[in-house]
Amino acid sequence: MMFRRAGHIQGWVAAATIAIAGMVMPAAADAGMGYAVVPTTIIYPGDTISSSQLQEVEVTNPNLAGDYAKSVSEVEGLVSKRTLLPGRTISISALREPYTVTRGSNIRLVFQLGQMTISAAGSPLEDGTTGQMIRARNMDSGVIVSGTVLADGTVHVRAK
Repeated sequence: MMFRRAGHIQGWVAAATIAIAGMVMPAAADAGMGYAVVPTTIIYPGDTISSSQLQEVEVTNPNLAGDYAKSVSEVEGLVSKRTLLPGRTISISALREPYTVTRGSNIRLVFQLGQMTISAAGSPLEDGTTGQMIRARNMDSGVIVSGTVLADGTVHVRAK
């Protein structure tokens, strides 16, 4: 019976190549991992985030994954939904846009049909951001209507 050593040597060469690639690849991956935004102070739920509360740090953990914020500009001005701790990455899902209208405040309801525009005083029954559909009470008639929140804080009522 004869054995061939050539296949055995090729196996060692392949294993050594894989081992070297495994040592080189993490160093290359670390170089392009980017930055993450972390708070410098405790940020509580409902707080509006300012740039003075944040800093960008270089990501060194190759296992860090998810929807964490990568720049201060994408976090600044948003409102925290939960407590954010110093030195921890900020998850985008932990943030929301600030409310344009708040429940119980005084707003203007606007209804348009062709050239006709009807405007009335109203009170939102829920908080809402720009573009969101909310319910509001017409203060004159007491009727509850649904409408879209506009950027100026008015609610554009839709026809039934």
